[in-house]
Amino acid sequence: MKPGQASQTAVRVCMGRALADGAVDHFEDPTALELLPSDARARVEQMRGGGPPRSLRDKLKRFEIKQLSLVMAARTLEIDAALRSANHPQVVILGAGLDGRAWRMPELREAVVFEVDHPDSQRDKRARSSSLAQRAGDVRFVPVDFVRDDLDAALERAGHDRSRPTTWVWEGVVMYLTLRDIEASLSVIARRSAAKSRLIIAYHAPALILRVVGVGLRRLGEPLRSAFTAAEMRALMQKHGFAVVRDEALSTIGRTLGAEVERGTRWMKHMRIVTADSAARMPSA
Repeated sequence: MKPGQASQTAVRVCMGRALADGAVDHFEDPTALELLPSDARARVEQMRGGGPPRSLRDKLKRFEIKQLSLVMAARTLEIDAALRSANHPQVVILGAGLDGRAWRMPELREAVVFEVDHPDSQRDKRARSSSLAQRAGDVRFVPVDFVRDDLDAALERAGHDRSRPTTWVWEGVVMYLTLRDIEASLSVIARRSAAKSRLIIAYHAPALILRVVGVGLRRLGEPLRSAFTAAEMRALMQKHGFAVVRDEALSTIGRTLGAEVERGTRWMKHMRIVTADSAARMPSA
């Protein structure tokens, strides 16, 4: 992301969730529209209204966001299910962006949710989330630049309790980090994870399509920096004390969610979601 600006990919994925809300089978996210900046919200409302596209470029943009809405429905539902089944007293959302789980999931009513994100993105999120009804027991905003800041110290200051099980959600960040930075965060996660903690990561597998996607993301100032095979991800999880319990491509997940989502995710074999559980906290460094 560009210095001083909120993440543009966070806005795009939130637009996808907002368009999918109530329009895609099995999917609801009433927080997404409220969390968007005004210009993005207006675009979603225009698409919901069904007005004709104003140009070929507008038509292509609408198609792109429509496809994104199907992808986001599948990705969000998979992560929600893994988060819900863990039922932990602490949830840490790494790179929270415009995530609305603390304001839409009643299953979090007894949980403390730590929203960890870059200060530039978090500033706008805090302002817009103030109008939403909170569902989580407690929400704590933790400003962190994953490349420069000390994640361990930031979580300690925010009151994260390493003796209690935690579900870690790392949904839209890993692909933008180098292996070195990923491992630095995983070391912190391992040290702060009590037995039976859970780690959920959305990541990219190596694929030709990433060359095309990567061009657009570089223009947004958010270049792709990592990709892992399923075997490489499993080894990375094992190295940091987590055992993989599920690792699926989004195309496989989409097939379980109806014909429309299946069509929208059939090319998303490179996007994967891994769920891994911790046997015990790793020893302190």
